[in-house]
Amino acid sequence: MTNTVPAAGPVRRLAGTLHRRPRLRLSLLLSAPLAWLVLAYLGSLAALFMSAFWTTDSFTSNVVKIWNTDNFTALFTTDVYRQVALRSVGIALAVTALCALIAFPIAFYTARIAHPKWRPLLVVAILTPLWASYLVKAYAWRLILADGGLLDWALAPFGLEGPGYGLTATILVLTYLWLPYMILPIHAGLEQLPANLLDASADLGARTARTFRSVVLPMLLPSVAAGSVFTFSLSLGDYIAVQIVGGKTQLIGNLIYSNISLDVPLAAALGTVPVVIIVLYLLAVRRTGALSSL
Repeated sequence: MTNTVPAAGPVRRLAGTLHRRPRLRLSLLLSAPLAWLVLAYLGSLAALFMSAFWTTDSFTSNVVKIWNTDNFTALFTTDVYRQVALRSVGIALAVTALCALIAFPIAFYTARIAHPKWRPLLVVAILTPLWASYLVKAYAWRLILADGGLLDWALAPFGLEGPGYGLTATILVLTYLWLPYMILPIHAGLEQLPANLLDASADLGARTARTFRSVVLPMLLPSVAAGSVFTFSLSLGDYIAVQIVGGKTQLIGNLIYSNISLDVPLAAALGTVPVVIIVLYLLAVRRTGALSSL
């Protein structure tokens, strides 16, 4: 009497095929999120870019699907749009620089000086502001920076006063909002920094400033660049904080918001500006290895 092995079912054959081909298994696993990314994100960007080549009827305010480059021509030839774009980039860079300057001493303390048992609690404390509502934090700063507000009251004994609402207030509030995104990558980079390098630098006679410039900063450059991806992109696209504390200051996000109900193609053309700038910025920081540190 011969024993016959039952034929494998389709499920078992499929499982065997996936087991033998890990790349196929990975491709099937990633197919759903990649499809969502292509359709929802890249598709919306493609629709944005296409609508930027349309125009708006000046009488009815309806979108006319006639292809032209008038909107992009207006971006490059109108002084207001150029000034707002440059101002937006300048504010994003200023916020990134301030975040880096403030984050270094905080991250150095949390990663290298604080007792190991307190470090997780300090990291949680750094993350705590991110748990609060964006609007709550922005309006809290509006009260702090108001004329006769908390900042004016604190500076009054020194004969000083706060900046009020405007460009400085916008940079200050954005720096506060996005600072944790800079602290965390630097903290992680400092934790991975070998202690023997610092000891060797001290043994060779290097002072603190020289050690920071020649040893610490080069090794932390990818971490700083990784944090700057968040602070720069979030500041460049922000329009709510400037609405709350910016006074008469206009950023590119405000222009997009004000045109979205009046001239959709022009708003779409304005929307391509931060996308292009961020893509160029990512290509620039990619050379530092920052993307692998995210």
